[in-house]
Amino acid sequence: MGYTFEPVAIVRSCFQEKFAIPRQPSLAPAAGGVLELLPPYDQPESTAGLEQVSHLWLLFVFHAAPSGPAHLRVRPPRLGGNQKIGVFASRSTHRPNPIGQSVVRLDAVEPGRLHISGIDLLDGTPVLDIKPYVPYADQVVDAHNALASTAPVLIPVAWKPAAWQAARSHAQRLQQPVIELIEQCLAQDPKPAYQQPSAEREYGVRFWDLNVRWHYPQPGCIQVLTVEQQSPGPFTGS
Repeated sequence: MGYTFEPVAIVRSCFQEKFAIPRQPSLAPAAGGVLELLPPYDQPESTAGLEQVSHLWLLFVFHAAPSGPAHLRVRPPRLGGNQKIGVFASRSTHRPNPIGQSVVRLDAVEPGRLHISGIDLLDGTPVLDIKPYVPYADQVVDAHNALASTAPVLIPVAWKPAAWQAARSHAQRLQQPVIELIEQCLAQDPKPAYQQPSAEREYGVRFWDLNVRWHYPQPGCIQVLTVEQQSPGPFTGS
């Protein structure tokens, strides 16, 4: 038995590539985006009442990640990237069906658009359904998960002075929390856990229309080297 689904919205996100996206929602509160509702769900009738809701469940498609039975066992970054566990014991992007779910903050409701934050979604992500978060039903007080019992340990993020000034300038241009987003995402150490890079090795990622580059001057510490504007991406915060 097969099923066919059509998206109800498309995510316009600050994340222009998969690298450095937080591995869970809400870990980077400054990560923002817009849900562009698709017809016929772009009509006011579909969002009536959402102004009374603070958070949403999004069911979406991992459109840029492999999926299927080849991924019965996965290597979660939380376990160092080398230990394998069953796919159903993880929240890996490699799923039997490429479906994900995230809780995000709803910041504003506009005709045909929902402004959201605390996201972990790549730009262009198709959204299959949108549901209100219901605290009394969705929050399980005595829940536990021994594989991921606490939030990841954050590492310090330092800046080259010129990079900080550039980020501040771009934040004003984009009207977005650029410095906060960079620090929140990089503090979670986005590189593969098994890598031990030298101080000479540089990493890079795109947020909005910015190319951010950093290195590890010493283990367990990041320094932002440059923040430069590139050609505009699909979403620049407007």
